Amino acid sequence: MKKNILAYFLLTIALVFSVNSFAAKPQKMHVTATAYNSVRAQTNSNPSIAAWGDKLKPGMKAIAVSRDLLKKGLKRGVKVKISGLPGEYVVLDKMHHRWRNKIDIYMGKDIRAAKRWGRKKVTLTVL
Repeated sequence: MKKNILAYFLLTIALVFSVNSFAAKPQKMHVTATAYNSVRAQTNSNPSIAAWGDKLKPGMKAIAVSRDLLKKGLKRGVKVKISGLPGEYVVLDKMHHRWRNKIDIYMGKDIRAAKRWGRKKVTLTVL
């Protein structure tokens, strides 16, 4: 009985320490960020539908990611913070294969805002 209690206690301690080791600091990535809009000239014949089939609506805080970032863990539905922008953004779209280490920030139909944003180096914090 005492051996079982001791084994249970030691197992509990080991489990607590192993869980804490997985609770690492949020992952940070340095990427190039541009912006895009729901307009046919920038996407395809159905500009409000993202690559995974999600419906994009103006006002949503969404991003598209380059395919190499998918392999680094930025999969559909992952939430991130973008340096220089308030709030949290969700990965809902993916970019053409030619892009590397890049995100596109969704800006609805506000083409002017997307042009003002331009191209910036930002830090993503994966939440």
